[in-house]
Amino acid sequence: MQYFTPARVYFEPQALDYPLGKKLFSYFSAEKTPIAMTTSHNRVTGLPGATAREAFVEAKKTLVVGVKRTLTLNTCRPSADYEFALGTSCPGGCRYCYLATTLGKKPYIRIYVNLEEILQAVEEYIEKNLPAITTFEAASTSDPVAVEHLTGSLRKTIEFFGGQEHGRLRVVTKYAGISNLLTAEHRNHTKFRFSLNTQTVIRRYEPGTARFSQRLEAAGKMAAAGYPLGFIIAPIFIYENWRTDYRHLLAELAKRLDPDLPELSFELISHRFTARAKKIISERFPGSGLEMEEEKRQFRWGKRGYGKYLYPPEQLAELEEFFRREIPRFFPKAVIEYFV
Repeated sequence: MQYFTPARVYFEPQALDYPLGKKLFSYFSAEKTPIAMTTSHNRVTGLPGATAREAFVEAKKTLVVGVKRTLTLNTCRPSADYEFALGTSCPGGCRYCYLATTLGKKPYIRIYVNLEEILQAVEEYIEKNLPAITTFEAASTSDPVAVEHLTGSLRKTIEFFGGQEHGRLRVVTKYAGISNLLTAEHRNHTKFRFSLNTQTVIRRYEPGTARFSQRLEAAGKMAAAGYPLGFIIAPIFIYENWRTDYRHLLAELAKRLDPDLPELSFELISHRFTARAKKIISERFPGSGLEMEEEKRQFRWGKRGYGKYLYPPEQLAELEEFFRREIPRFFPKAVIEYFV
């Protein structure tokens, strides 16, 4: 299994005021990784790359170490009550990634070193919502597992939630570097989910992520460590033989896991795209084969003011019916949290 190793690292000066910032600076200095300073993790310029594709590839080799200043949390339905970020972006190059829209020309990987301040903000939201239990998603804009070998932040976050009577954490990943998390004191307060897809989709559209077999192996280890476990199957694509491939996915998963595993859940998300995402994706990955034909989709306005192209209603109904029928065949006690 390969771990992310940046080709270059940028530091905000303020990041060096925090223990993690100092640790990372010392580490990359010892590794002789090229280091530069930047005034803001949101304004990194001068990265190499003559074309949109080259610029994207180089950005995905770039790590920026900074301070998270905006500590107001957004809601995160249907996954959780709120979301917070330990970082932004990830080393993967998924062709369909929705972050293509939100990050635009800034897909480089960011790590935030002010973990204590971030968790203090989380604790304030928990206290505001007492006596209810408040759930938080930590992987909406990043994949913290991909950089955990550098930061250790996710383990600390899991143990923070382990001590929160009224707080629960949800994490999702496409990576398998979970060894640091297996002995964390999670107290069943962290729901760990793995993002899965068919081997056809992973091969075509998910470069730079863990292989299907690696994700299944990591999921088995997390289940053995007592974590509540779930899977996000996303984005679900309609293509030739999609039923056979998704049924095979479930069959392979059932071989690795106890079908009666408690608290096992599935989240199902069909493929969708925005006009802006299509433009950016087409520039970065010409000829990728990713189907994004507006005339084959239905248009729907999103909650944040921009529209998305989804599969038409009859195809969405077909997808939902398939998964609601097939998942119970392999995992009779599993819960399907939602299909969107």
